[in-house]
Amino acid sequence: MTEQTAENAIEIAGLHKTYAATGRSAAKTALSGIDLAIPRGSIFGLLGPNGAGKSTLINILAGLVIKSAGSVKIWGFDQDVNPRQSRASIGIMPQEPNLDPFFTPRGSLEVQAGLYGVPKAQRRTDAILELIGLTDKADAYARSLSGGMRRRLLLGKALVHSPQILVLDEPTAGVDIELRNMLWANVRRLNEQGMTIILTTHYLEEAEAMCDEIAIINHGKLITRDTTGNLLSRLDGKTMVVVPETPCDLPDMPQGITAKLRHDGALVFTYKTAETPAEKVLAAVRNAGIAIKDVKTQEANLEDVFLSLTSGK
Repeated sequence: MTEQTAENAIEIAGLHKTYAATGRSAAKTALSGIDLAIPRGSIFGLLGPNGAGKSTLINILAGLVIKSAGSVKIWGFDQDVNPRQSRASIGIMPQEPNLDPFFTPRGSLEVQAGLYGVPKAQRRTDAILELIGLTDKADAYARSLSGGMRRRLLLGKALVHSPQILVLDEPTAGVDIELRNMLWANVRRLNEQGMTIILTTHYLEEAEAMCDEIAIINHGKLITRDTTGNLLSRLDGKTMVVVPETPCDLPDMPQGITAKLRHDGALVFTYKTAETPAEKVLAAVRNAGIAIKDVKTQEANLEDVFLSLTSGK
């Protein structure tokens, strides 16, 4: 069971979701006993392969999918007991644009604020338009906006009711670098102001750079949850790439060091840093009579951790 405390933005316990059988498909279990606590004020990564259950989990948090069993608390409000308060505590930026093409950005934000019951005097439409960089497009029809602008507007709609928690579901999929950088600058600013951010992404380098903690889901189950630093330290692996002065064959290496010859002639060595110092690798290369033109090393990254935890499971 997950620990229930006032320090958590979201508390999930024993969460199950099974989709009933239809005429075309059998019953499918999308989530199977998820226990997860997400701390307030964090940037939290929710990762997993396609079909792992991430979207189902997010849709349950958003109130769009009804869970089969378990409990969900959002900002201390139980979804079953206080559905309105729990829904008001969270904003969702979905993967797919769901914009009315005949509304302007200003109109879209005003309507969204009205749906959440935000009084006109308390609406922050102009401030949100400035935050998402759409002030100059405030009165243009949504159908005239570029794809990147539409994704910015989705972020704005998620913020109209000043939620304590913001969920970003694949926010930078298919967007250009400029928009990605702008989005992350905004996310960091919101987090610095105290907002809890939950991020799903296929760009693992993004999660590595942005997230304080990460949970990995696969086949509807929580595989692991830890700080980003601890996840990276789980793979005590290092790669050394040696470029020889002249073409050569693979040298014999001591136990614990694996070697392969790359198509461009570079020698690639992998080893565990706790067992093998880098100098031992270099010494073996020199002892084989190989002159070194260049050398570089690479630590394990989040993609390595992700693959090691999800492959074959």
